[in-house]
Amino acid sequence: MILSIWRHAHLVLALLASLVLIIASLTGIVLAIDVASEKTNPYQIDNFNEVTLVQFLPELRKVYPEISNISVDHNQFVTLEGFDQEGNEIKAYIDPTTGKKLGIPKQKNQFIQWNLALHRSLFLHETGRFIVGFASFLFFLIAISGTILLIKRQNGIKKFFSKVNNDSLAQYFHVVTGRIMLLPVLIIALTGTYLFLLRFEIIPVQKANAITYSQDAKLKEVPLTDFSVFKQTKLSEVIKIEFPFMDDDPEEFYVLKLKDSEITVNQITGQIVKEIKYPFTQVLEKFSFDLHTGQINWVWAIILAFASINILLFIYSGFTITLKRTKTRIKNKYKANECEFILLVGSENGSTLGFASKIHKQLQANGKKSYLTDMNNYSHFASAKQLIIFTSTYGLGEAPINAKKFKKLVFEFPQKQKIQFSVVGFGSKSYPDFCAYAKQVDVLLFEQSWAEKSVNLHTVNDKSADEFAEWVSVWATLNSLALATAASLYSQKAPKLKVLKVVDRAEINSDEVITFKLNLKSNSFTKFKSGDLLAIYPKNDAVERFYSIGKVANSVQLIVRLHPNGLGSEFLYTLQKGATIKARIIKNAHFYFPKNASQVALISNGTGIAPFLGMLAENKSRIETHLYCGFRRNDVLTKKYAEIAQNHIVDKKLSTFNLALSREEAPQYLMDLINEDQNFFLELLKNNGVIMICGALKMQKDVEAVLATICKNNGENFDIYKENNQILTDCY
Repeated sequence: MILSIWRHAHLVLALLASLVLIIASLTGIVLAIDVASEKTNPYQIDNFNEVTLVQFLPELRKVYPEISNISVDHNQFVTLEGFDQEGNEIKAYIDPTTGKKLGIPKQKNQFIQWNLALHRSLFLHETGRFIVGFASFLFFLIAISGTILLIKRQNGIKKFFSKVNNDSLAQYFHVVTGRIMLLPVLIIALTGTYLFLLRFEIIPVQKANAITYSQDAKLKEVPLTDFSVFKQTKLSEVIKIEFPFMDDDPEEFYVLKLKDSEITVNQITGQIVKEIKYPFTQVLEKFSFDLHTGQINWVWAIILAFASINILLFIYSGFTITLKRTKTRIKNKYKANECEFILLVGSENGSTLGFASKIHKQLQANGKKSYLTDMNNYSHFASAKQLIIFTSTYGLGEAPINAKKFKKLVFEFPQKQKIQFSVVGFGSKSYPDFCAYAKQVDVLLFEQSWAEKSVNLHTVNDKSADEFAEWVSVWATLNSLALATAASLYSQKAPKLKVLKVVDRAEINSDEVITFKLNLKSNSFTKFKSGDLLAIYPKNDAVERFYSIGKVANSVQLIVRLHPNGLGSEFLYTLQKGATIKARIIKNAHFYFPKNASQVALISNGTGIAPFLGMLAENKSRIETHLYCGFRRNDVLTKKYAEIAQNHIVDKKLSTFNLALSREEAPQYLMDLINEDQNFFLELLKNNGVIMICGALKMQKDVEAVLATICKNNGENFDIYKENNQILTDCY
C-alpha cells in the first residue's frame, strides 16, 4: 500500500508539472550552455583569489581619476564604470592590478533574453513566476518520491548503486540515469523551490542587522594604502564597490558590497562607519541562485545542461513506462465462475502480464474457457480445474503491487473443489531474493487442502523467453494442450514491421504436397541470422504466423509447405517475385548455430531444413556438423537439398548427410537414423556437442524420446543435457 502511494504520487506529480518542466528544461539547456560559454572569455585575472583591495585601488585611481563603481560578476570579471584621464566615459572589463582594459560588457542577445524570460516566468510576469516556482516544488517532490522508489527497488539504500535489472530500455534508462543524475537534479529542484519560497515570502524574510560605529573625531586623514579594511578584504569577496561622489567630502563614503555583508567606509580616515550583516536567508539565496544557474563554474554549468537534458528524457521514459503498464489490457470472454483455467498475475511493471496473456490467448484459441486477472482479484472459482500463478517479486521477497492481498484472500476464499495449481516465478538472479515471493505462493498453495500441485515451481530469470518456454512445454504436455513452445514467441518486444520484397521464388509440386521456397530482402539494413523467426501478418491484424528462416546470400530464405486453408502458407503462396510484404524478424538467439561446440548434429523434417541450410553456409569455422533430414519422397526438392549438402561436404562445412525417406520403396524414418547412430549421439552429448532440432512439434517429441531412451540405456540423464543447452529446439 505504501509503495502504491509513492508510485501514484510520483506519477500524479509528474503529470501536473510535466509541461512546465519540459519548457524549463529546454530553456535551461540553452541558459546553462550560455553561462558555460561566458566563462571562456579572457577577462579574468590570474591571481583573482589572492589580491586585496589595497593592492590595486590606489594605483587604479591614478589611471582612472573618477570612478563611480567597480563590480565583480559571477564569472569573476571586474567591471569599472567612471572616467579616464582624458575625461572619456569608461565602462569596461579591466585588469584591476594594472588598469588595462580587457573588453567591453555586452548585453545578452535577444535569443538568450527570450529563453531567460520564458524560463523564469513563461512570459506571464509574476503569475508565471509563481507557476514556474510551484512546478519546481512539484519537481522536488518528484525527485524525492523517485528516490524512495529507487531505494525500494534496489532493496535498500546500501544497495543503491548495485546492478540494475534490465526490465526494459525505458525503465533501465530511467533508473540508471536517475542514479547518476540524482544529485544535480535534486539541487536544481531544491534551489528552484527555495528561490520560489523566498520570492513569494512563503519563507519569512529575515531583516539585516545594521551596526553603526562611533567615529574618532581626532583621527586625521589616512592614506588609502593604510585603510585596514581594504587590507583585509580580498577582491574575491567583493560584489560591488561604490566610490565617493566627491573626494575630500567627509559625507561621501566608500560602500563595499560583499557576499555576506555591506560595509560603509570613511574616505578620509578609513574607519568603518556602518556594517550591515546580511541574514542567512539572503546569503543562502545568492548561493542557491548561483547553484541553480550554474554560475559557480563552467563545469557545474555543463553538468546542469546534461541534467536538463536528462529531465526531458526522464519525462519521456517515465511516461513510456506508464503507457506500457496501462497498454496491456486484460480481455476475458467468459466470467470467472464459468472458466476451467484461472490465470492469476502478480506484476510490478506489467511485463509478467505479457507472458500470462500469451498463454491466456492460446487457451482461448484452443477452445478452452480461460480467465486472466490480478492476484488481488482471487476469489471463489466455481468451475476451475487449473490455477496458474504468474508472479514476480518486489523488494526483499515482497509481493508485487497487484498481489498484496493474495495471501489473505487465499484463506478468506477456500475453493470448494480440488484444483491443480502451478506457479511460475519471474525475477532476476542478480538479486538475492530471486523469485522469493513465487516460492512463498507455491508453499502457501501446497498447504491448502483443495490444492494439488500439477507442475513444480518454475522460475524465469530476467524475463528469459527460453526459460518460460520450458515451463510451457512441460505444462502443455501434462495437460495435452497444443501451446507454442518456441521461446521467441514469448519475446516481450513490441513488433516493428519492415517491408520485405520477394527476390526469388521456386515451387515443387508432388502428388501429395506443394512445397515452395521464397527469398526475401529488405531495402533497409536488417540484421538477422539463420535460426531467427519471420513473423508475418496475413490479415493485417494482430494474428501472427512464424517461420524459421535461413540466411542465404544476405536474403531471408523460407521453405514452406502449403496447407489447405492454412492462413500463413496460403498467404505466402500467393506472393510472386517482386511482391512485398510487411513482416518482422524476431531474434531467436537460443537457436543460433553454436560457435564453441565440439560437434553439432542438425535434425529436421520437411521445411524445418530451412534454417539449417543457412547455418551450414555460415559455418566458416568448419565445426564438425552432421545433418539428419526426414522427407516423404526423393523428389526434385529433396534432390536439391542433397546437392546443397554435398557441396557443403566438399567445402568441409558439413561432415555427413543422412537422409530418411518415409514414402519410398524402403521406407525409413528419422528415428531409425538416430537409433542406427545412437553411439554417435551418445558420444556427441558426452563430449559437449550440441543437437539442434527444427520442424514439426511431433517430430521433436519423438526425437527427444529416442534420445532420452538412448541416454537412459547407457546410464546418462537426458534432462541434464537439456539443462546444459545441448539440446536446442525450434518446432511448431
